[in-house]
Amino acid sequence: MRVQLQIDGAPQRAADHARELAGLGADGVFTFEGPHDVFLPLVAAAGAASVDLMTNVAIAGPRSPLHLAHAAYDLQVYSGGRFRLGLGSQIKVHIEKRYGAQWAKPAEKMAETVTAIKAIFDCWEGKAPLNFRGKHFTHTLMPPNFNPGPNPFGPPAVLMGALGPIMTRTAAQVADGLLVMPFHSARHFADRTLAAVGEGLQRAGRAPGDLQIIAQAMVAVARTEEDLTAAINGVATLIAFYGSTPAYLPVLETEGWADLQPQLNAMSKVGDFAGMRALISDDVVRTIGIVGTPEECAAEIGRRFGGYVDEICCYFPGYEQRPEDVRDLVTALHAL
Repeated sequence: MRVQLQIDGAPQRAADHARELAGLGADGVFTFEGPHDVFLPLVAAAGAASVDLMTNVAIAGPRSPLHLAHAAYDLQVYSGGRFRLGLGSQIKVHIEKRYGAQWAKPAEKMAETVTAIKAIFDCWEGKAPLNFRGKHFTHTLMPPNFNPGPNPFGPPAVLMGALGPIMTRTAAQVADGLLVMPFHSARHFADRTLAAVGEGLQRAGRAPGDLQIIAQAMVAVARTEEDLTAAINGVATLIAFYGSTPAYLPVLETEGWADLQPQLNAMSKVGDFAGMRALISDDVVRTIGIVGTPEECAAEIGRRFGGYVDEICCYFPGYEQRPEDVRDLVTALHAL
């Protein structure tokens, strides 16, 4: 199994961190759109280490497909063909109040974004004139002085992050790959994610091999009891944050914990983050996250995703990891 690890998004630290993660055996690094730009750190990483590069994810809603296409195409060239464009939709409050953009039907708009980017790539590759006309985007003009021409490494893959059945089905219909959201459980993946993937592929007339499924997991990895306690707390805190959002209810619902979501949501609105963390039991952490020694974590990832994935993105939220633990985890995952 190939292993992708999250890079420090601060541009001044990205290159050094990419080298560190490559030294631990990572096959690739990815960025998260948080306090820093999602593309710029990958430029630094591309020149520092010969690893895969991925946005995980770039928020598509506030961006034009043309902006995304140019950034992805240029990173593909600069990295020598090591880049993949991972896209996500975000939730309404962030689109409107953080990005200052307009909210629209997220799955429908995501599908248009992906297909528009692919139409732009086809134009640049010389496969077809640019003539994309959708409900949300129109791209019909590409004069020669704005056309970069064929990419020497081919256009980058376009991936979609998804959790719910509609977005997952949409990803299976239009994207090159599905980034399974890290807030999930084995039951949710088996019963809901795979079912939605199957439906999407069938609707689009695609074969299973047309869509790569990339697993993601929040990992609490350590060898000592003290380190593991800190790691579990970090993962539990992020689970509480995710769980407060209505969009993540289906995972809790699948496990019989639907009542947690409104409680977490109410606490988040008054800033009771300690109370939110206290609601996340060890059982919840081990069901939604991955917990244990490097070897135990790798084995659980293997059990959870079975033969459906050959790639995993690991998050280590809110705690310091020992480099040797991460190296051992990567080694154990490679052996799956």
